[in-house]
Amino acid sequence: MPNPVAPHVIGLDIAKSVFQAHGADASGRAVLRRRLRRAEVLGFFARLSPCVVGIEACPSGHYGARELIALGHEVRLIPPQFVRPFVKTNKNDAADAEAISEAVLRPSMRFVPVKSAEQQAAMMIHRTRALLLRQRTQLINALRGHLAEFGLVASRGTRNIRQLADLVEETDSATLPDAARAMLVIILEQIREVAVRVAGIDRTLDSWAKSSEECRRLMAIPGVGTISATALVLAMGDPARFRSGRHFAAWLGLVLRQNSSGEKERLGRISKRGDGYIRTLLIHGARSITRWHRESWSWLAGMMARRPTNVVAVAIANKTARTAWALLARGRAFEARGSRSAAAA
Repeated sequence: MPNPVAPHVIGLDIAKSVFQAHGADASGRAVLRRRLRRAEVLGFFARLSPCVVGIEACPSGHYGARELIALGHEVRLIPPQFVRPFVKTNKNDAADAEAISEAVLRPSMRFVPVKSAEQQAAMMIHRTRALLLRQRTQLINALRGHLAEFGLVASRGTRNIRQLADLVEETDSATLPDAARAMLVIILEQIREVAVRVAGIDRTLDSWAKSSEECRRLMAIPGVGTISATALVLAMGDPARFRSGRHFAAWLGLVLRQNSSGEKERLGRISKRGDGYIRTLLIHGARSITRWHRESWSWLAGMMARRPTNVVAVAIANKTARTAWALLARGRAFEARGSRSAAAA
């Protein structure tokens, strides 16, 4: 049965099974407090008049936002760190829902765009690839550690997996017992299966990048490849939601944290906010530039003479993010300005 006073805004604290809703009228007075099971949520909101619904941004929050938008409500996703200051008491579901309802109407609040199912599905390709690579690293470390128990050691690095396989297959039973060899063969087979699956995902991303005009423009930037380009296009979405390339770099956590007061400006490490996966891709791409062009590019040689390699890599990643935003926001292609060194600057 509909509430006697229709809420103007509802803060919805989502969870796995039990949700908490807190509704307030236009003056901010609480008019609704309701604990809902997951199966009751859509039916409850279907009976309400259209209103503003605030939800903390998370992967499942995008699904809930799409469903509530289909029911006629205006949904705003808020980063969880922006909700915490509005929690008045100890943390619990009711206090969180009330904090969301207050934060969602703040005029200076920042929101997360609602992702479509297609966007989430495409990003899942990247997440799955990253998961498989972590599993491959775990398997290789396990294989290396077990072999070391029998005094069998190979060169470090994924590229030397063939040496580990040779040790498993060619070492005699006196050194490597058959029971241990059987288990190590299982690990080797798992490593090969993961490699096949990663290669299949890479082919999917390569095909997508070649067919996307936006990805092709981004891949012209030094340090940006297929993986980085496709991830950047997905993460950025509509470039117009960022005021500038600097805003996009800040959103990725590639700018310095501030702890300033009065006339004293204190800058620390990078903030590491936003999407850590894309930030990592950009920094890895920047590392490749510092490795292969540290002598051939004069501007890079000058920077590395003054700053540590990691600092230079982060600075290049910041520049890459700003360049990527400029290319997508203005619809332009990357152009080298007179020389190869200028193209990377």
